[in-house]
Parts: sequence; structure tokens; C-alpha cells
Amino acid sequence: MSKKIKPTGKQKANVMLHFVVFAIATALSWMLYSKGVKGWAYPWPAWTTAAWGLCLLGHWCVVFASNEDIGYKTYREQQGYKS
Repeated sequence: MSKKIKPTGKQKANVMLHFVVFAIATALSWMLYSKGVKGWAYPWPAWTTAAWGLCLLGHWCVVFASNEDIGYKTYREQQGYKS
């Protein structure tokens, strides 16, 4: 059974930085959108919010939900790399 990889402090800090920048940029884009709207307008910030949110979720998964690859050493040896 593969073991869970523990994230380093730098990896955790990078995820937190990613979240903070996401939150600030998202808030600014929605404020910019709502300031110039007269009546109904296409909610363009929804696309950037959703896309960036999925990237943030992926970043979190890579850092906090990664498991070691048991066969990686064997694969590298089969490819001709020395351990």
C-alpha cells in the first residue's frame, strides 16, 4: 500500500499564497463588474472565478492528497536511469 506524502512547509505556504491571490483577484473582478453594470449584463467574472477555483482545487489536491508511486523506482530502472 502506498504511503501518503506529507507536504512541506513551503508547499503549504504556496497553496495559501495561491488562495490569497485568488481571493483578492476574484473580489476585485466582481467589484469591477458590479460597478459598471446598468441593468442586466453578462457575468463575465464567473468564468475566471470558476477556472481559477478549479486550478486552486487542483493545487490543493496535489499538495495535500498525494501518495507515493510504488512502481516509480522500477519504472526508472526500466528506462535506463540509475538509482
